[in-house]
Amino acid sequence: MTELSTLIPAYVNGVLTPVDKLAVHRAGLRHLAVSVFVTGPGGVLLQRRAMGKYHTPGLWTNTCCTHPYWGEPAMDCALRRLDQEMGLNGAALTHAGQVEYRADVGSGMTEHEVVDIFTGTAPTGMTITPDPAEVMAVDWVPLADLMARITAHPDQFTPWLRIYLTDHAATIFGA
Repeated sequence: MTELSTLIPAYVNGVLTPVDKLAVHRAGLRHLAVSVFVTGPGGVLLQRRAMGKYHTPGLWTNTCCTHPYWGEPAMDCALRRLDQEMGLNGAALTHAGQVEYRADVGSGMTEHEVVDIFTGTAPTGMTITPDPAEVMAVDWVPLADLMARITAHPDQFTPWLRIYLTDHAATIFGA
């Protein structure tokens, strides 16, 4: 039996249906997701994905991202995952819009996501305590530096972060 936490909202024959997360990625099904970008005086908070992740291990990406549980509102999902992955509480998030992308993430898997994007500013004195099963490193990077790093070394970043910054920077950062 599939655990409730592994069922994510995916479109099957045009109908939003709960489907196992791994099955969604193996079939490249269009599905719901959330991505969070937290900014602060040092720039954008990035995470380097843990080596145990089932796709894109060791790559740098946005503050956090995930899939909502079946029936979970996008904002609740974003706040939940910010806490689970990064140990961050108290960041006020704003819904910045919705984007869709499709990307090969390796190992025979495809992300075809309809993503609710959330942005937030790091509260003063914020402590970051990432879950080592999810995150192997964090870094604050000014947006201009991030763009330059992605241009110079795209293979060090997740496909979705590259897509976000190439195609959706105005939606995310107002840039």
